[in-house]
Amino acid sequence: RLAAEQGHIQAQYNLANSYKQGTGIPRGDREAARLFGLAAEQGIAATQFDFAVCCELGKGVPQDLGEAACYCRLAAEQGDADAQTNFAGC
Repeated sequence: RLAAEQGHIQAQYNLANSYKQGTGIPRGDREAARLFGLAAEQGIAATQFDFAVCCELGKGVPQDLGEAACYCRLAAEQGDADAQTNFAGC
């Protein structure tokens, strides 16, 4: 948790997934989305795609399809296969 709060991308991603899945901690969509968002701002494709999904579905953040498309596109441009598949349908 400390490393995530200090901006360590992998720690943010791991902790976000733990909140998303409820692994070892209570499930928390809001905290998962916050951490995915912090990591996504640092330009990592996998976190950008996960944050895009949060935005698309309104999980932990207000639903925002424009924001979802933006982060999905960023991830797709970096080669994230899931993002490329999803962005192709936009």
